[in-house]
Amino acid sequence: MKITQVVCQILRIKNVQAKTASSQDSVLVRVRTDTGLEGIGEADSSPEVVKAIVDAPFSHNIACGLREILVGENPLEHERLWQKMYRRTMYFGRTGVAITAMAAIDMALWDLKGKHFGEPIHRLLGGAHHKRIKAYASILFGRDGRETRDIGHRWIDAGYRAVKFGWEPMGPDEAVDIDLVRGAREGLGGDATLLIDAGCVWDARTALRRANRFAEYDIGWLEEPLREDDVAGYVWLRDRSPVPIAAGEGECGRESFRPLIDRHALDVYQVDLSRCGFTDAAFIRSRVEEIGARLCNHCYTSPVTAAASLHWLATCRDAFLFEDCVEDSPLRHELTIEKVQARDGYIEVPDGPGLGVALNEDFVRSTLIAESS
Repeated sequence: MKITQVVCQILRIKNVQAKTASSQDSVLVRVRTDTGLEGIGEADSSPEVVKAIVDAPFSHNIACGLREILVGENPLEHERLWQKMYRRTMYFGRTGVAITAMAAIDMALWDLKGKHFGEPIHRLLGGAHHKRIKAYASILFGRDGRETRDIGHRWIDAGYRAVKFGWEPMGPDEAVDIDLVRGAREGLGGDATLLIDAGCVWDARTALRRANRFAEYDIGWLEEPLREDDVAGYVWLRDRSPVPIAAGEGECGRESFRPLIDRHALDVYQVDLSRCGFTDAAFIRSRVEEIGARLCNHCYTSPVTAAASLHWLATCRDAFLFEDCVEDSPLRHELTIEKVQARDGYIEVPDGPGLGVALNEDFVRSTLIAESS
């Protein structure tokens, strides 16, 4: 079996808003073979930049576009192909956007492998520990505590027993931040799990003060309180915080996660399959389990990445929560024929070959703004 085409498609919904939500556009990679099989993958990144990395022609041996590297190769050799892509993009890759492009291709290769063998990806990764996982509704804060409370009511009424609120308007001062968290807890009631995503807004000392104040609202974790590269700050904060510290969604591949894992910087490591791919996510899983920390997925794009995340998270021994983006975006809900969403607070792990989902080609055509092959 040989790779014959690497197709890159950019999708974008009509009403893109100025908010921190990556469910408004997507870049798909479709890897096709001479046997007629196709694997699909997705990157959570800047779609046009990912497309440029896939499309780029040969420049020299360590500055080469991904399509150039892959056509003619055997798609089943995912580990060798990951290393080949990593080596031949060294001058513009290593821990950034090139890794997200590689992740989309890696996801597509694993989808292909599953279809070739007639097995779900979680089985090819070594086997699922879970058939379903408790899901948390992942949503942005309201404009203030009152609106955040109402959002919380909505998702508790929808059957979730865990909700995460994140990003704007958290950060400008303590009163605003506490108002948001208080409203969130009021909306969820006393029994549901409340998670807070600060969105990289504080220095370490301010984050510790917020963690102490938020502890009275019984939050399950405080996510990304510091900028993503502040490894020393995360080590300092985790050693002092009364609540668990979570981060990692922006990290691209194993090398990006390495300093966080080596220094035991986090309580919860959040891995995005559309930034790491299955090959590196499996490595990260082993390292995090080795140090006794916890794993969770990050996913705020489409059902393609949601399905990929479920396959990977099901193989994590101590998986305890799944991030279920509940943004009211057609990209989140209509990109695949199958619905990949929680029911009554739990989400089922797909069991079909490969990712176990198929693209809704009508939706792809209706949102397609660029394509190359």
